[in-house]
Amino acid sequence: MLTTRRELLQGLSATALGVALSESPAYADGRSSTPHHAVAPFALSAVRLLPGPFKTAQELDARYLLTLEPDRLLHNFRINAGLKPKAPVYGGWESQEPWVDIRCQGHTLGHYLSACSMLYAATGENAFAQRVEYIVAELRACQDARGDGLICAFPDGAAPLENSLGGRAFPGVPWYTQHKIFAGLCDAYEHASSKTALDVLARLAEWTVAASRPVPDASLQKMLDREHGGMSEVLADVYVSTGDRMFLQAAERFAHRALLDPLAARRDVLDGLHSNTQIPKVIGFARLHELTRKRAYGEAAAFFWQTVTERRSFATGGNGDREHFFPPAEFAAHLQSAKTMETCCAYNMLRLTRALFQQTAAPAYADYYERALYNCILASQDPQTGMMTYFQATRPGYVKLYCTPTDSFWCCTGSGMENHAKYGDSIYFHDDDSLYVNLFIASELSWAVKHLRLTQTTRFPDEDATRLVVHLAAPIRLSLKLRHPSWCSRVTVSVNGRPHVVSRRPSGYIGIERTWRDGDTVDVRLPMERRLEALPHASNLVAVMQGPLVLAGRLGTAGLAPGADIIVNERTSGEMLNIPMEIPRLDASADTELVPWHRIAHERYTLYWRT
Repeated sequence: MLTTRRELLQGLSATALGVALSESPAYADGRSSTPHHAVAPFALSAVRLLPGPFKTAQELDARYLLTLEPDRLLHNFRINAGLKPKAPVYGGWESQEPWVDIRCQGHTLGHYLSACSMLYAATGENAFAQRVEYIVAELRACQDARGDGLICAFPDGAAPLENSLGGRAFPGVPWYTQHKIFAGLCDAYEHASSKTALDVLARLAEWTVAASRPVPDASLQKMLDREHGGMSEVLADVYVSTGDRMFLQAAERFAHRALLDPLAARRDVLDGLHSNTQIPKVIGFARLHELTRKRAYGEAAAFFWQTVTERRSFATGGNGDREHFFPPAEFAAHLQSAKTMETCCAYNMLRLTRALFQQTAAPAYADYYERALYNCILASQDPQTGMMTYFQATRPGYVKLYCTPTDSFWCCTGSGMENHAKYGDSIYFHDDDSLYVNLFIASELSWAVKHLRLTQTTRFPDEDATRLVVHLAAPIRLSLKLRHPSWCSRVTVSVNGRPHVVSRRPSGYIGIERTWRDGDTVDVRLPMERRLEALPHASNLVAVMQGPLVLAGRLGTAGLAPGADIIVNERTSGEMLNIPMEIPRLDASADTELVPWHRIAHERYTLYWRT
């Protein structure tokens, strides 16, 4: 069965994807309306992973994070504040090594603070709470020592930030880096309940507002051509946490009109643009739509998502080559690249997808989320060491390349710390009267308001079934909504051992509304048929899919020395095994073993085949 991404998403109108979600404008006096949610997520602390591939990945991540020394990540922050560092700085992007030319010292600490906060919520382990508390206290000490509210780790202090605002030349990506610090403090407040983090965050945001206020809008918009992370989104988050409208106004000033306006008009202008610069901007549009109900933000976010997932993504859900979007008609020419599918892009596409799902509950968002979660995020971790990929190359015969524990600290190392910490955040959602089961991941949910506990037991994707058991103190009327994935033609559901329903409507929800009692059991079977999915604009090049999984062909380890796939400098991607290999032909005589892409590590592979 040969399918295209467009066929998988067929039938989804703009309204279904949330484009026309809010017809009403913002209030006349400019106040933001109540944030709109069709469904709400559960706190990470309400979900515990049970044994399975995601829990294994989470545990690997946790072990790695506990080997890192916060004082080494804080080294440059203390120097910047005029304080004596307590430990030597880490290598790679955190230092000033000759090969590091992007100047983003401090970004790793922001990611690390986010990941520790998430792991504390996801596991309850006090070791992570202690790290959060320590880092936040140190950042406050740095902020107090500087005296102006700023905290940063640049060797030349505030200069890169101020120069960028003033339209002067500046090294690196200072606002991208600052966003990570903002986000880490936001997560420390949200996931670890750190009130100190909110105080530090508010002062940092006040510095940003004061520094950017004198800058004319046209100059600020020009600055936003450069990568600046999710500054618009995070300033909106500060507004939600503090209630101070000046932060919402700042968030709108950091919304990049050069991208917003064409996307809101449903024009695809992405060719040649840096992918991971654009995606965080669009997350900001989605957040501003949620808060202001301004139609343009919602249209831009939904159209961007639809464009990227339908026209600009590989079978895994990843996108781009050398970190940039390319014309969709050129997909075949990019298969030989060793620098396709940057992991940070998948991290941010999932954040955008989750935000849009909350606003619409459209199942297409959950379908994409599942695809990218397995084939981009779970696939990005070294199953032996917990290290992370930067790119996941489509080049046939290539290997995944992983960072070192202490001498790399790429952007994807930082986002990777978070990726495996927050697997529990999108398995379940709810509204007042419904519980949505979006992902088939072994886990336990505690819904405190309903006095309900739900246990999901499964070996998915190694088996095509999952079992849900409801635990209640008293009966409750509730609708259980089970996702019918786009990749499954027929889902069978039984309740308490009796056949209940057979669904033949992929990319939808199966609703079971009843009065639930303690011990009620729901069994779901989701057959995973094998199929071929064509590369966009190249119907003779296909990926082999099974359920949501991309199946890769194992090509052995010839020419691959032990440890050669662990690298310090991400710029060396493509320099090893640099021998062009023909895309293998897929035919009945082929004897190449096919395995799920997320299980490929330390061996050569192919993701696509010639028919």
